[in-house]
Amino acid sequence: MSDEAVAAAWAREDLEALSERGLRRYLEPLDSPQGPVVRVGDETLVNFSSNDYLGLASSPTVRAAALAAVERYGVGTGASRLVVGDTAAHHRLEARLAAFERAEAVRLFNSGYAANTGIIPALVGPGDAVFSDALNHASLVDGCRLSRARVCVYPHADVEALERALAQTPARRKLVVTDTVFSMDGDVAPLRDIATACRAHGAALMVDEAHATGVLGHRGAGLCEELGLEGQVDLRMGTLGKALGVMGAYVATSRAVADLLVSRARPFVFSTALPAHLCAAAEAAVDAVEGDPDLRARLWRNIRRFADGLRVLGVRAEPRSAVFPLILGEPGRALDAARRLREAGVLVKAIRPPTVPEGTSRLRFCLSAAHTVGHVDLALEALRTVGVRRGPD
Repeated sequence: MSDEAVAAAWAREDLEALSERGLRRYLEPLDSPQGPVVRVGDETLVNFSSNDYLGLASSPTVRAAALAAVERYGVGTGASRLVVGDTAAHHRLEARLAAFERAEAVRLFNSGYAANTGIIPALVGPGDAVFSDALNHASLVDGCRLSRARVCVYPHADVEALERALAQTPARRKLVVTDTVFSMDGDVAPLRDIATACRAHGAALMVDEAHATGVLGHRGAGLCEELGLEGQVDLRMGTLGKALGVMGAYVATSRAVADLLVSRARPFVFSTALPAHLCAAAEAAVDAVEGDPDLRARLWRNIRRFADGLRVLGVRAEPRSAVFPLILGEPGRALDAARRLREAGVLVKAIRPPTVPEGTSRLRFCLSAAHTVGHVDLALEALRTVGVRRGPD
Protein backbone atom coordinates (compact mmCIF):
# COMPACT_ATOMS: atom_id res chain seq x y z
CA MET A 1 0.00 0.00 0.00
CA SER A 2 1.41 3.40 -0.96
CA ASP A 3 1.95 6.26 1.47
CA GLU A 4 -0.85 8.11 -0.29
CA ALA A 5 -3.27 5.22 0.21
CA VAL A 6 -2.37 5.01 3.91
CA ALA A 7 -3.04 8.71 4.38
CA ALA A 8 -6.30 8.43 2.45
CA ALA A 9 -7.46 5.63 4.77
CA TRP A 10 -6.67 7.79 7.78
CA ALA A 11 -8.57 10.68 6.25
CA ARG A 12 -11.65 8.58 5.43
CA GLU A 13 -11.74 7.26 9.00
CA ASP A 14 -11.54 10.77 10.46
CA LEU A 15 -14.08 12.18 8.01
CA GLU A 16 -16.57 9.48 8.97
CA ALA A 17 -16.11 10.29 12.65
CA LEU A 18 -16.58 14.00 12.00
CA SER A 19 -19.75 13.35 10.01
CA GLU A 20 -21.22 11.19 12.77
CA ARG A 21 -20.75 14.04 15.24
CA GLY A 22 -22.11 16.72 12.92
CA LEU A 23 -18.70 18.38 12.75
CA ARG A 24 -17.58 17.85 9.15
CA ARG A 25 -17.01 21.07 7.23
CA TYR A 26 -17.75 21.77 3.58
CA LEU A 27 -16.66 24.55 1.25
CA GLU A 28 -19.40 26.65 -0.35
CA PRO A 29 -18.12 29.19 -2.91
CA LEU A 30 -19.82 32.53 -3.47
CA ASP A 31 -20.76 33.50 -7.01
CA SER A 32 -20.73 37.22 -6.22
CA PRO A 33 -18.52 39.82 -4.54
CA GLN A 34 -18.49 39.92 -0.76
CA GLY A 35 -21.35 42.07 0.47
CA PRO A 36 -24.62 42.28 2.38
CA VAL A 37 -26.37 40.25 -0.34
CA VAL A 38 -24.51 37.36 -1.94
CA ARG A 39 -25.16 34.64 -4.48
CA VAL A 40 -24.44 31.04 -3.49
CA GLY A 41 -25.19 28.74 -6.42
CA ASP A 42 -28.73 29.61 -7.51
CA GLU A 43 -29.63 31.29 -4.20
CA THR A 44 -29.56 35.01 -3.41
CA LEU A 45 -29.18 35.49 0.34
CA VAL A 46 -28.78 38.30 2.84
CA ASN A 47 -25.36 37.67 4.36
CA PHE A 48 -24.96 37.76 8.15
CA SER A 49 -21.81 35.61 8.30
CA SER A 50 -19.19 38.04 6.99
CA ASN A 51 -16.62 40.00 9.00
CA ASP A 52 -16.82 42.80 6.40
CA TYR A 53 -18.14 45.08 9.14
CA LEU A 54 -17.93 48.35 7.19
CA GLY A 55 -18.76 47.03 3.74
CA LEU A 56 -15.34 47.95 2.38
CA ALA A 57 -14.55 44.60 0.71
CA SER A 58 -16.32 45.77 -2.45
CA SER A 59 -15.74 49.52 -2.05
CA PRO A 60 -15.07 51.18 -5.44
CA THR A 61 -12.36 53.34 -3.86
CA VAL A 62 -10.57 50.37 -2.32
CA ARG A 63 -10.85 48.37 -5.54
CA ALA A 64 -9.49 51.28 -7.58
CA ALA A 65 -6.45 51.56 -5.29
CA ALA A 66 -5.76 47.85 -5.74
CA LEU A 67 -6.07 48.02 -9.53
CA ALA A 68 -3.73 51.01 -9.77
CA ALA A 69 -1.14 49.15 -7.69
CA VAL A 70 -1.44 46.04 -9.87
CA GLU A 71 -0.50 48.21 -12.85
CA ARG A 72 2.56 49.50 -10.99
CA TYR A 73 3.76 46.42 -9.08
CA GLY A 74 2.17 43.42 -10.81
CA VAL A 75 0.30 40.69 -8.97
CA GLY A 76 2.86 38.83 -6.84
CA THR A 77 5.84 39.89 -4.73
CA GLY A 78 8.08 36.92 -5.54
CA ALA A 79 9.86 36.62 -2.19
CA SER A 80 9.80 37.53 1.46
CA ARG A 81 10.28 41.16 2.39
CA LEU A 82 13.81 40.31 3.59
CA VAL A 83 14.79 39.20 0.09
CA VAL A 84 13.20 41.13 -2.82
CA GLY A 85 9.51 41.14 -1.82
CA ASP A 86 9.56 44.51 -0.09
CA THR A 87 7.98 47.50 -1.85
CA ALA A 88 7.23 51.13 -1.21
CA ALA A 89 3.57 50.12 -0.85
CA HIS A 90 4.43 48.05 2.24
CA HIS A 91 6.25 50.95 3.85
CA ARG A 92 3.49 53.43 3.02
CA LEU A 93 0.89 51.15 4.59
CA GLU A 94 2.98 50.60 7.73
CA ALA A 95 3.43 54.36 8.12
CA ARG A 96 -0.28 54.98 7.53
CA LEU A 97 -1.27 52.33 10.08
CA ALA A 98 1.21 53.71 12.63
CA ALA A 99 -0.43 57.14 12.31
CA PHE A 100 -3.90 55.57 12.55
CA GLU A 101 -2.93 53.61 15.68
CA ARG A 102 -0.90 56.46 17.22
CA ALA A 103 2.03 54.03 17.50
CA GLU A 104 5.77 54.35 17.04
CA ALA A 105 5.81 51.62 14.42
CA VAL A 106 3.78 48.96 12.65
CA ARG A 107 4.86 45.65 11.19
CA LEU A 108 2.76 43.90 8.54
CA PHE A 109 1.91 40.18 8.43
CA ASN A 110 0.08 38.10 5.85
CA SER A 111 -2.80 37.21 8.18
CA GLY A 112 -3.93 37.55 11.77
CA TYR A 113 -3.01 33.92 12.32
CA ALA A 114 0.50 34.54 10.99
CA ALA A 115 0.83 37.62 13.19
CA ASN A 116 -0.18 35.93 16.44
CA THR A 117 1.82 32.78 15.82
CA GLY A 118 4.85 34.88 14.94
CA ILE A 119 4.75 37.65 17.53
CA ILE A 120 4.34 35.62 20.72
CA PRO A 121 7.24 33.19 20.08
CA ALA A 122 9.40 36.17 19.07
CA LEU A 123 8.97 37.70 22.53
CA VAL A 124 8.79 34.80 25.00
CA GLY A 125 10.18 31.29 25.25
CA PRO A 126 11.42 28.70 27.74
CA GLY A 127 11.72 30.24 31.20
CA ASP A 128 8.97 32.77 30.43
CA ALA A 129 5.22 32.68 31.06
CA VAL A 130 2.32 33.75 28.88
CA PHE A 131 -1.17 34.30 30.32
CA SER A 132 -4.07 33.70 27.95
CA ASP A 133 -7.85 34.19 28.26
CA ALA A 134 -9.72 30.87 28.01
CA LEU A 135 -11.75 32.09 25.01
CA ASN A 136 -8.89 33.62 23.03
CA HIS A 137 -8.80 33.01 19.29
CA ALA A 138 -7.05 29.86 18.07
CA SER A 139 -4.21 31.94 16.61
CA LEU A 140 -3.36 33.30 20.06
CA VAL A 141 -3.66 29.81 21.56
CA ASP A 142 -1.28 28.39 18.95
CA GLY A 143 1.11 31.31 19.32
CA CYS A 144 1.32 30.56 23.03
CA ARG A 145 2.00 26.88 22.36
CA LEU A 146 4.65 27.58 19.75
CA SER A 147 6.52 29.90 22.10
CA ARG A 148 7.43 26.99 24.44
CA ALA A 149 6.87 29.35 27.34
CA ARG A 150 4.77 28.22 30.28
CA VAL A 151 1.13 28.86 29.34
CA CYS A 152 -1.32 29.89 32.06
CA VAL A 153 -4.92 29.94 30.86
CA TYR A 154 -7.17 32.08 33.05
CA PRO A 155 -11.00 31.88 33.10
CA HIS A 156 -12.69 34.09 30.54
CA ALA A 157 -12.47 37.79 31.44
CA ASP A 158 -11.60 36.94 35.08
CA VAL A 159 -9.14 39.65 36.09
CA GLU A 160 -8.87 38.42 39.69
CA ALA A 161 -7.79 34.99 38.43
CA LEU A 162 -5.30 36.65 36.09
CA GLU A 163 -3.85 38.69 38.97
CA ARG A 164 -3.43 35.56 41.10
CA ALA A 165 -1.68 33.77 38.25
CA LEU A 166 0.62 36.73 37.63
CA ALA A 167 1.52 36.89 41.32
CA GLN A 168 2.09 33.15 41.74
CA THR A 169 3.94 32.29 38.53
CA PRO A 170 7.72 32.73 38.55
CA ALA A 171 9.11 33.64 35.14
CA ARG A 172 11.83 35.66 33.48
CA ARG A 173 9.28 37.48 31.31
CA LYS A 174 5.50 37.62 31.66
CA LEU A 175 3.21 38.33 28.71
CA VAL A 176 -0.59 38.65 28.88
CA VAL A 177 -2.51 38.06 25.65
CA THR A 178 -6.20 38.69 25.08
CA ASP A 179 -8.72 39.43 22.39
CA THR A 180 -10.39 42.79 22.84
CA VAL A 181 -13.63 41.70 21.15
CA PHE A 182 -14.08 37.94 21.38
CA SER A 183 -14.87 36.70 17.91
CA MET A 184 -17.43 34.01 18.73
CA ASP A 185 -19.19 35.73 21.64
CA GLY A 186 -19.03 39.41 20.74
CA ASP A 187 -18.22 40.46 24.29
CA VAL A 188 -15.46 42.88 25.22
CA ALA A 189 -12.43 42.22 27.43
CA PRO A 190 -12.13 44.14 30.74
CA LEU A 191 -9.11 45.79 29.22
CA ARG A 192 -8.63 48.66 31.65
CA ASP A 193 -8.40 46.25 34.59
CA ILE A 194 -6.14 43.88 32.65
CA ALA A 195 -3.77 46.75 31.85
CA THR A 196 -3.69 47.72 35.54
CA ALA A 197 -2.87 44.12 36.51
CA CYS A 198 -0.05 44.00 33.98
CA ARG A 199 1.50 47.20 35.30
CA ALA A 200 1.29 45.93 38.89
CA HIS A 201 3.13 42.70 38.03
CA GLY A 202 5.62 43.94 35.44
CA ALA A 203 3.95 42.04 32.60
CA ALA A 204 3.76 43.06 28.96
CA LEU A 205 0.30 43.21 27.35
CA MET A 206 -0.60 42.11 23.83
CA VAL A 207 -4.15 42.47 22.50
CA ASP A 208 -5.86 41.16 19.38
CA GLU A 209 -8.09 43.93 18.00
CA ALA A 210 -9.21 41.93 14.95
CA HIS A 211 -12.93 42.38 15.63
CA ALA A 212 -12.56 45.85 17.17
CA THR A 213 -10.51 47.64 14.50
CA GLY A 214 -12.87 49.76 12.41
CA VAL A 215 -15.74 49.08 14.82
CA LEU A 216 -14.78 50.61 18.17
CA GLY A 217 -13.11 53.91 19.02
CA HIS A 218 -13.75 57.51 18.01
CA ARG A 219 -11.63 57.06 14.87
CA GLY A 220 -12.25 53.32 14.52
CA ALA A 221 -8.85 52.31 15.91
CA GLY A 222 -10.31 49.75 18.32
CA LEU A 223 -10.98 49.21 22.00
CA CYS A 224 -7.60 50.57 23.08
CA GLU A 225 -8.43 53.88 21.43
CA GLU A 226 -11.96 53.88 22.86
CA LEU A 227 -10.61 53.46 26.40
CA GLY A 228 -7.56 55.71 25.91
CA LEU A 229 -5.19 52.81 26.61
CA GLU A 230 -2.91 53.02 23.58
CA GLY A 231 0.07 53.94 25.76
CA GLN A 232 -0.57 51.10 28.23
CA VAL A 233 -0.69 48.23 25.73
CA ASP A 234 2.64 46.97 24.41
CA LEU A 235 1.33 45.33 21.25
CA ARG A 236 -1.94 45.86 19.38
CA MET A 237 -2.59 43.35 16.63
CA GLY A 238 -5.13 44.43 14.03
CA THR A 239 -6.38 42.78 10.90
CA LEU A 240 -6.78 44.12 7.38
CA GLY A 241 -9.29 41.43 6.40
CA LYS A 242 -12.33 42.25 8.51
CA ALA A 243 -13.62 45.83 8.86
CA LEU A 244 -10.90 47.04 6.46
CA GLY A 245 -12.17 44.59 3.84
CA VAL A 246 -8.83 43.46 2.38
CA MET A 247 -6.38 40.79 3.63
CA GLY A 248 -3.45 40.66 6.01
CA ALA A 249 -2.69 41.93 9.50
CA TYR A 250 -0.37 44.18 11.45
CA VAL A 251 0.94 44.88 14.91
CA ALA A 252 1.18 48.42 16.29
CA THR A 253 3.99 48.60 18.80
CA SER A 254 7.31 50.23 19.69
CA ARG A 255 10.04 50.70 17.14
CA ALA A 256 12.24 48.24 19.03
CA VAL A 257 9.63 45.46 18.94
CA ALA A 258 8.83 46.11 15.27
CA ASP A 259 12.53 45.87 14.43
CA LEU A 260 12.91 42.66 16.45
CA LEU A 261 10.05 41.02 14.54
CA VAL A 262 11.90 41.51 11.27
CA SER A 263 14.63 39.18 12.54
CA ARG A 264 12.67 36.83 14.80
CA ALA A 265 9.00 36.44 13.73
CA ARG A 266 9.11 33.27 11.62
CA PRO A 267 5.94 33.91 9.57
CA PHE A 268 7.40 37.29 8.59
CA VAL A 269 10.86 35.92 7.79
CA PHE A 270 9.79 32.80 5.90
CA SER A 271 6.67 33.91 3.97
CA THR A 272 6.36 35.54 0.58
CA ALA A 273 5.36 39.14 1.18
CA LEU A 274 1.79 40.37 1.06
CA PRO A 275 1.07 41.53 -2.53
CA ALA A 276 1.63 45.25 -3.00
CA HIS A 277 -1.84 45.83 -4.44
CA LEU A 278 -3.38 44.56 -1.19
CA CYS A 279 -1.22 47.05 0.71
CA ALA A 280 -2.52 49.85 -1.49
CA ALA A 281 -6.09 48.67 -1.02
CA ALA A 282 -5.65 48.52 2.75
CA GLU A 283 -4.21 52.05 2.80
CA ALA A 284 -7.32 53.29 0.99
CA ALA A 285 -9.50 51.39 3.47
CA VAL A 286 -7.78 53.02 6.45
CA ASP A 287 -8.38 56.41 4.85
CA ALA A 288 -12.07 55.51 4.52
CA VAL A 289 -12.36 54.34 8.13
CA GLU A 290 -10.75 57.48 9.51
CA GLY A 291 -12.24 59.89 7.01
CA ASP A 292 -15.85 58.71 6.91
CA PRO A 293 -17.31 58.39 10.42
CA ASP A 294 -20.72 57.77 8.84
CA LEU A 295 -19.54 54.23 8.09
CA ARG A 296 -19.38 53.42 11.80
CA ALA A 297 -22.56 55.37 12.46
CA ARG A 298 -24.45 53.14 10.01
CA LEU A 299 -22.87 50.03 11.51
CA TRP A 300 -23.88 51.00 15.05
CA ARG A 301 -27.40 51.89 13.92
CA ASN A 302 -27.70 48.32 12.65
CA ILE A 303 -26.09 46.85 15.78
CA ARG A 304 -28.53 48.64 18.07
CA ARG A 305 -31.54 47.76 15.91
CA PHE A 306 -30.58 44.08 15.86
CA ALA A 307 -29.95 43.99 19.62
CA ASP A 308 -33.33 45.65 20.28
CA GLY A 309 -35.06 43.15 18.00
CA LEU A 310 -33.42 40.16 19.67
CA ARG A 311 -34.58 41.36 23.07
CA VAL A 312 -38.14 41.61 21.73
CA LEU A 313 -37.79 37.94 20.75
CA GLY A 314 -36.71 37.08 24.29
CA VAL A 315 -33.01 36.71 23.50
CA ARG A 316 -30.47 38.43 25.77
CA ALA A 317 -28.47 40.80 23.62
CA GLU A 318 -26.23 43.79 24.26
CA PRO A 319 -24.91 46.16 21.59
CA ARG A 320 -21.24 45.71 22.48
CA SER A 321 -19.80 44.82 19.08
CA ALA A 322 -20.89 43.71 15.61
CA VAL A 323 -21.05 40.03 16.68
CA PHE A 324 -24.16 38.40 18.15
CA PRO A 325 -24.11 34.71 19.11
CA LEU A 326 -27.28 32.67 19.41
CA ILE A 327 -26.10 29.66 21.39
CA LEU A 328 -28.17 26.56 20.66
CA GLY A 329 -26.17 23.70 22.19
CA GLU A 330 -25.53 20.66 20.00
CA PRO A 331 -24.17 20.84 16.42
CA GLY A 332 -27.30 19.32 14.89
CA ARG A 333 -29.51 22.00 16.38
CA ALA A 334 -27.30 24.79 15.03
CA LEU A 335 -27.14 23.19 11.57
CA ASP A 336 -30.92 22.80 11.47
CA ALA A 337 -31.48 26.41 12.53
CA ALA A 338 -29.05 27.66 9.86
CA ARG A 339 -30.89 25.60 7.23
CA ARG A 340 -34.30 26.99 8.19
CA LEU A 341 -33.03 30.57 8.19
CA ARG A 342 -31.48 30.00 4.79
CA GLU A 343 -34.87 28.89 3.48
CA ALA A 344 -36.10 32.32 4.64
CA GLY A 345 -33.34 34.07 2.67
CA VAL A 346 -30.87 34.63 5.53
CA LEU A 347 -27.31 33.27 5.37
CA VAL A 348 -25.88 32.70 8.85
CA LYS A 349 -23.49 29.78 9.24
CA ALA A 350 -23.57 27.33 12.13
CA ILE A 351 -20.48 27.56 14.32
CA ARG A 352 -19.47 24.26 15.92
CA PRO A 353 -16.59 22.73 17.92
CA PRO A 354 -13.65 23.05 17.88
CA THR A 355 -14.28 26.70 16.94
CA VAL A 356 -16.43 26.97 20.08
CA PRO A 357 -16.52 24.76 23.20
CA GLU A 358 -18.51 21.52 23.24
CA GLY A 359 -22.18 22.10 23.94
CA THR A 360 -22.14 25.70 22.67
CA SER A 361 -22.75 25.33 18.94
CA ARG A 362 -24.38 28.49 17.73
CA LEU A 363 -25.50 30.84 15.04
CA ARG A 364 -23.14 33.80 14.80
CA PHE A 365 -24.72 36.92 13.35
CA CYS A 366 -22.37 39.64 12.09
CA LEU A 367 -23.73 43.11 11.37
CA SER A 368 -22.34 45.41 8.69
CA ALA A 369 -22.63 49.06 7.79
CA ALA A 370 -23.69 47.79 4.36
CA HIS A 371 -26.84 46.15 5.73
CA THR A 372 -30.02 48.11 5.23
CA VAL A 373 -32.75 48.41 7.84
CA GLY A 374 -34.70 45.99 5.67
CA HIS A 375 -31.91 43.41 5.86
CA VAL A 376 -31.80 43.63 9.66
CA ASP A 377 -35.57 43.35 9.93
CA LEU A 378 -35.59 40.36 7.58
CA ALA A 379 -33.19 38.50 9.87
CA LEU A 380 -35.29 39.29 12.93
CA GLU A 381 -38.52 38.25 11.19
CA ALA A 382 -36.87 35.01 10.02
CA LEU A 383 -35.81 34.23 13.59
CA ARG A 384 -39.33 34.89 14.80
CA THR A 385 -40.96 32.84 12.05
CA VAL A 386 -38.75 29.76 12.35
CA GLY A 387 -38.88 29.92 16.15
CA VAL A 388 -35.15 29.85 16.81
CA ARG A 389 -34.51 30.34 20.49
CA ARG A 390 -31.34 30.41 22.53
CA GLY A 391 -30.51 27.10 24.19
CA PRO A 392 -29.49 26.56 27.81
CA ASP A 393 -26.36 28.42 28.92
